[in-house]
Amino acid sequence: MDKILFVDSCIRKDKSRTLILAKALLNKLNGDVECLDINTDRPLPLAEETLALRDKLSQESKFDDSFFRYANQFANADIIVIAAPYWDMSFPAVLKSYIEQVSVCGITFHYTNEGIPEGLCKCKKLYYVTTAGGYTENMNFGYDYIKGMCNIYYGIKDVEFISAEGLDIWGNDPEKILSDAINNI
Repeated sequence: MDKILFVDSCIRKDKSRTLILAKALLNKLNGDVECLDINTDRPLPLAEETLALRDKLSQESKFDDSFFRYANQFANADIIVIAAPYWDMSFPAVLKSYIEQVSVCGITFHYTNEGIPEGLCKCKKLYYVTTAGGYTENMNFGYDYIKGMCNIYYGIKDVEFISAEGLDIWGNDPEKILSDAINNI
């Protein structure tokens, strides 16, 4: 059975349309789901102290240290679902902090002798689930960033974008848009 990592960066739990869409996807996937609510867990952004600690632990090859729990969890998942509402052309800041914690040379990627990044993740597929009040016009920089990191650094080539857009446009039917997106999964 697949090990599914669900990375939830939805802040408005009681009314998050992104979370509704992500849960619909999770219900259709077959596997054991491990939920990580990064708004509650709060991965630290890299700063002088955390970067120094990461460098020290990496140089000592202490990749089993709890500091690397996010990277190890990410690297060992068979399927990853990221739920990220569309905010300011991207995603909530806590997701960026999470990606910084996941991007660890020696766990999720390494460099070849030629200096080319090569992915170490065993993940077969990553789903990026999002909703937007307007239309992104194929310019969802959050998805583009995650897809780029997956393809170039993590070795995850199969990245799927699942979206419901136009939810806050006057005259649109947000329930129907969301329902259609769920039916298209």
